[in-house]
Amino acid sequence: MARIVGNLVPEDDYTHPLGPEKNFNESMYFNFFDTRRSLGGWFRMGNRANEGQAEMTVCLYLEGGRVLFAFKRPSIDSNDAFDAGGLRFEVEEPGQRLRTTYEGSVVDLAEPRQMADPRKAFSDNPKRRIRFDLLHDAVGPMYGSSGSKREAAKDPDKQFGKAHYEQHMHVTGTLTIDDETIEIDGYGLRDHSWGPRYWQAIHRYEWLTLNFGPDLGAMVSIIERDPEGKERSTGGVLVRGMEMERLVSAEIDAEYEDNDLYHTHVTARVRTEAGEELTIEGEVKGFIPLRNRREGLVTHIGEGMTEWTLGDRKGHGLSEFLRQVK
Repeated sequence: MARIVGNLVPEDDYTHPLGPEKNFNESMYFNFFDTRRSLGGWFRMGNRANEGQAEMTVCLYLEGGRVLFAFKRPSIDSNDAFDAGGLRFEVEEPGQRLRTTYEGSVVDLAEPRQMADPRKAFSDNPKRRIRFDLLHDAVGPMYGSSGSKREAAKDPDKQFGKAHYEQHMHVTGTLTIDDETIEIDGYGLRDHSWGPRYWQAIHRYEWLTLNFGPDLGAMVSIIERDPEGKERSTGGVLVRGMEMERLVSAEIDAEYEDNDLYHTHVTARVRTEAGEELTIEGEVKGFIPLRNRREGLVTHIGEGMTEWTLGDRKGHGLSEFLRQVK
């Protein structure tokens, strides 16, 4: 089993008791990037059993900027498993190895920015049948927190999950698009969170995941919980094998398309606990705009498959920017 950092236990890889809050959410997320093929993707399942549904997302970035995408809200009546809408997550060895599988349809987006209008994007573009079977093996520690009294005491409507952890992974397996099967061998990151969540509870964030191989990875995060920036947290981790060093500061600058919302280039300047200062450059190679709506509020979530440069190392990962736009 991989090293664990924080107040976590291996059993945290399984689902947790369903909380009483109407917006209780338990979610797992996985991404992967196979740099040999300029191919990557991410999958998420969020169980919202008290609402009687899950949020299921599959997003695959193909060469040339094309994106295959699926989103469903399948019905669920418990928080016993991550298994809905054709997507399934299984824990094979807690803290070390997990398996993700999917079989179902996706919309094939030659112009992924059409997803700014989901109804039109789903109706105007062709569908593909895909399936994947992937193994995610740890190449770094499992780091995070199983929750705090401070988070648990917050108004549930203002929470974004009370517990959360992440881990860098080696990802292997197969992806089949219609009748073409592709062998996957790449790297990525997974996360797991549970507790009350509304996407509107945070004013904005930037979340960067970076993978340069089995020996080097990073995560950079900046979160602003209120429009005035009074509750702002910055940081992340630098992972070298099973050793992890926390980032004590982070600044992220970005270039955007004309709408000042869709990011195209990212520069992150970070400092480690040991005082090492690093500059990371990212070029977005594939992008899709997503949204979440609740009670008249609209949250934009920009998802960019990104090529990262750190010194003489090149890798891939995701740059995810959340903004409240209405």
